[in-house]
Amino acid sequence: MSAWITRFPSPASPGLRVAVKDAIDVAGVVTTAGSAVVRDRAAAAKADAECLAGVRAAAATIVGKTTLTEMCVSPVGDNAIFGTPVNPLAPLLIPGGSSSGSAVAVATGEADVGLGTDTGGSVRIPAACCGIAGLKTTWGRVPLGGVWPLAPSLDVVGPLARDVAGVVDGMRLLDPAWGSLPAPARVVGRLRVEGVDSAVEDAVDSALDEAGLTVREVRLPGWDDTYEPLDAIILGELWQAHHALLDADGLSDFVAGALHAARDVSPQRLAKALTARTAWQAEVTSALTLVDVLALPTLVASPPPLTDFARFPLTQLTAPFNLAGVPALALPVPSPGPAPVSLQLVGPMNGEELLCATGLALEGVLQPAARS
Repeated sequence: MSAWITRFPSPASPGLRVAVKDAIDVAGVVTTAGSAVVRDRAAAAKADAECLAGVRAAAATIVGKTTLTEMCVSPVGDNAIFGTPVNPLAPLLIPGGSSSGSAVAVATGEADVGLGTDTGGSVRIPAACCGIAGLKTTWGRVPLGGVWPLAPSLDVVGPLARDVAGVVDGMRLLDPAWGSLPAPARVVGRLRVEGVDSAVEDAVDSALDEAGLTVREVRLPGWDDTYEPLDAIILGELWQAHHALLDADGLSDFVAGALHAARDVSPQRLAKALTARTAWQAEVTSALTLVDVLALPTLVASPPPLTDFARFPLTQLTAPFNLAGVPALALPVPSPGPAPVSLQLVGPMNGEELLCATGLALEGVLQPAARS
């Protein structure tokens, strides 16, 4: 199935081709959020989303709006109404979501940069599934005006590209204040989370070792306590933004179920979750004063098949960093299998330049090995 919900005319002049997730407003086009219900109730956007200002200023070409999971709710990348984009590395595996179309458009060469949103991993997960790079930006760095909300206190917009250099190109479009890259990280904090496949851990360790980085083991004791506040915030803010869609005809069972669960999130539960987030942010910030960046896999194992993904914990290694608000870069590293293992680098608030500099240095060492 196509990665696209809407295609625009091919560019007449050279320049970056940009694929925009159909949760981001493009002037004159209906934003569907991957939902027939939303599409049928919406009018064409009167203006571009604020995050596209740099795209227009750079004379990059928006080549279309891409498929996503309905209302950005699922990290799988499937969509029964608009079609599920085919993972170009392995058609039987999930493409990852919710920014599935943007990832597939980049991976198949139909776009140079894909723009996605990330609330619990929705840029990094499809990047990992499709063997490309993707950057979750610092919360608040890229404006969200004109972006379909899932959980506004977690949502970010970020770029996907075939490599980290392409991610840098995407950040220059998204953030006019994007600076020159610093020196790469020297000290990496290696984070290990229970339940990760040993082959995945070995591939990450090998990549860090081959790159010659100084690696220190780190722990985040509060890691396991992040899942409840994440769930409460996502559901609570989903309800605040979209309660009018409860029981709307045409919603998928998955989204309808999420809205029903969201209705039951009490103000007390949400307030407790926000307090827990503050403590978690402080813990991650403290860890990043001892090392330059954190390193761990993006996924716990190889991407699951489209026919059997229900028990795969897709967001286990990504969502805690949405709760922290910090930036995180996913990039492939050499490993066997149709989908290479994805390394996740996590930096301090507004540390995207450091992450990209480190990612570029890693690619410089690892890509020749990947091609051999």
